Amino acid sequence: MSDQKRRNFAFPNGEGKAVYRISLVIVLLIAGVGLVFQKQFAEAMAFLLEFLQVQFGWLYLLSMLIFVLAAVLLAFSRYGSIRLGPDDSTPEYSTKSWFAMLFGAGMGIGLVFWGVAEPISHIVSPIEGIAPGSTEAASFALRASFKHWGFHPWACYTILGLALGYFQYRKGYPGLISSIFTPLIGEKRVRGPLGKIIDILAVFATVAGVATSLGLGTMQINSGLHYVFGIPNNQWVQILIIAVITAIFIGTAVAGIEKGIAKLGDVNLFLAVLLLVLAFLIGPKLLSLNALSEGLGGYLNHFFEDSLHLNLLGNNSWVNGWTVFYWAWWIAWAPFVGSFIARISKGRTLKEFILGVTVAPALTSFIWFAIFGSMSIDMIGKMGVEGMKTLAKTPELAPFKVFSYYPLGFVLSLITLFLLITFFVTSANSATFVLGMFTQGGDLNPSNGKKIIWGLIQSALATVLLLAGGLLPLQTASVVAAFPFIFIMLFSIMSLMKALKEEDLESLPPKGLKGRTK
Repeated sequence: MSDQKRRNFAFPNGEGKAVYRISLVIVLLIAGVGLVFQKQFAEAMAFLLEFLQVQFGWLYLLSMLIFVLAAVLLAFSRYGSIRLGPDDSTPEYSTKSWFAMLFGAGMGIGLVFWGVAEPISHIVSPIEGIAPGSTEAASFALRASFKHWGFHPWACYTILGLALGYFQYRKGYPGLISSIFTPLIGEKRVRGPLGKIIDILAVFATVAGVATSLGLGTMQINSGLHYVFGIPNNQWVQILIIAVITAIFIGTAVAGIEKGIAKLGDVNLFLAVLLLVLAFLIGPKLLSLNALSEGLGGYLNHFFEDSLHLNLLGNNSWVNGWTVFYWAWWIAWAPFVGSFIARISKGRTLKEFILGVTVAPALTSFIWFAIFGSMSIDMIGKMGVEGMKTLAKTPELAPFKVFSYYPLGFVLSLITLFLLITFFVTSANSATFVLGMFTQGGDLNPSNGKKIIWGLIQSALATVLLLAGGLLPLQTASVVAAFPFIFIMLFSIMSLMKALKEEDLESLPPKGLKGRTK
């Protein structure tokens, strides 16, 4: 497709303004309702979430498995050598910076928050039939953590990101979720009400998801500062933390990807590796190695069983409360994370994209939970099951308290605090950049004005709801609103496959050869 045709395909500016204005009104309206009618809003969102988990838990489980299988099939199909862009395009960012940015935007902060806390939770409250604090509970904790942070969530990001990257860079479509469906429903419908609804849902899911994460992350940073330095744990300190983080993430978003986001991603990667290595050296090393072997073996051996497991006549509270909620949350984040990963992946082949986005981060997660999960397991002997039950009630404090049982625990806590801040900034500035794209007609380089406005809205929303105690209902609302994205993502696979089949198959090289012939 010629450059002229690519430019002509971009949506008119008026259409971008419509999505921007409607999204803004909806976000502020829902936030206002949540603020004024806190109790009713929380109850309504909790009811809807429970309804979706109970009635459609099977759909979440099945869909996430389909995303994994689709990613694997596409990576090793004859289409794997197709580039996200013209045949002669090359990656814009080094592999190290690319991985650092996608990992930081995708779930880096989640690993810091849950790396210690989730295994502890599963050890003291495992699935039905396993005794808390037992050897079986420890093995289950690793297996469950590997599942929740392994191939499934990254395949979820991969599917949407791959479709966006292919249509943006190879076909010249706007950087909008709706543009993915052009091969299925045509450009006219994509530009009509249906396309706008899809893009507005993507905006709401992104704003609500990042705002709640910003608020909850602020609470964890404040808790860490209080535990390590004795800084007061109150709302005034939390407002100050949000103000500082906002200034940093808006500044890096305005600076652009190369000057701001990429450099911060490199810092994240350095700090994460430093924390991981130090934790391994001062922690239970043999237990960590055993945990990697046991956790990975259990995860792979029970992959399909755990991917689709539901008790037909028993209690599904653990599956709904953990796995189904996680899957719903990853899907809620898929529009923003997938869009950002697509934005930084021009020039990479489909196979390189899929392996880089699905496999590499999952392997990193396995190592992460093996090391920090082993520290959690080690707490059985150090604080006992009852002490761990108490700790599980305050997951934001879990890493800091566990680190205090080891040499250089203060150093680990200090690095963790810095990493929490930098990972949060990375998620927020990535979301700000993507929101600018979504509300500026899919422009891959949105204006600084749009980025500043969305950055301020996210922070203001987080601050107001934090003061009102309404963060969790908003998080639940974003998960509920993202339910339609199950179908959007499933149809995106169909749309991508249709477009790939229309590629000139004769120009594809035989299997085993890299690149494409001219």
